[in-house]
Amino acid sequence: MSVLEPLAARYAYWLGLPAEDTSDTSDEQPDLVRAMPVILRIERAEPPRRTPLLEAAAAAALAVCLDERAEPEGEWHDQLKAWVDGRIRKVARRARGTHWQAVQELPGITVEIDGAEARALVPGLVIETPKEVGRLQISGSELPPDEPGPAPDGLPVLFLNPEVSMTVGKASAQVGHATMILASLLAPDELAAWAARDYRCAVRTPTIARWKALHPGNDPAGAWQRRGVVAVRDAGFTEVDPGTVTVLAQWNPSRG
Repeated sequence: MSVLEPLAARYAYWLGLPAEDTSDTSDEQPDLVRAMPVILRIERAEPPRRTPLLEAAAAAALAVCLDERAEPEGEWHDQLKAWVDGRIRKVARRARGTHWQAVQELPGITVEIDGAEARALVPGLVIETPKEVGRLQISGSELPPDEPGPAPDGLPVLFLNPEVSMTVGKASAQVGHATMILASLLAPDELAAWAARDYRCAVRTPTIARWKALHPGNDPAGAWQRRGVVAVRDAGFTEVDPGTVTVLAQWNPSRG
C-alpha cells in the first residue's frame, strides 16, 4: 500500500473546507509538527532557471514518497506515514557550494532537470531539523521568470495560479504537493508509467482564462473524472491567503 493512500481519501474533503478552516492548527502540538525539507540548489555564479528547478522539486518530493524505502518494511516508511497522516508541510531552503554537498548525505532524493537540482529529504519533526538543513536560508529563494515554451507531450502539467505571486521556494513546495495528490489518485498502471519517467512533469503558468476553465470549482471529483485535474489548496501560513488554490495539476492535458 502506498504511503500516499490517505491523501486520496482526504482530497475532496479538504477542498470543500471553508478558507478559515484550512489554516486551523488548534489541534496540533508544536513539538509534533512535521515537515519535508526541499533543498533548492541556487549557486550565486550560475543560478538555475526557475521552471526546471520547480520541475525538479516536484519530481523529488514525489520520488521520496514512492521510493522502495517508503514501503511498509522500508527504513523511511514510519517517518513518511506520520507526516502524510498529518498536515502536508514542506519547507524549501536554498543551498550552494559546500552546504549543497552536505545535504546530499541526508536521507532523500536529488533530481536534476536541465541543469537545475533539487533534493527532497525524508520528512521529520521540525524541532529535530538537522543542522545541515537548519543553517540554510528560507528567504531569498527567488529567480526571475523564464519562458519554458509548450509543455512536452506525455507529461502531466502543473499549472501555477496566474493571479498569485509566489517565490520560487513557495512554488516549489506547492508543486510538490500537486505531484503527491496526483499520484494518490492514479491507477497502479498509470503510476508505474509515471515512475518509469522518474515522475517528470511540466510546470507552466496558464492564462487566466485557461486557469478558470480548468479549476474544479465545487466539483473536485468531477474535475478529476472528466479532465484529470486536481487542485492544491494552501493553508495560508506563508505568502498567500488561507484557502488559495495555488496549483492545478492535470494528468493528461489532452483531456481538456
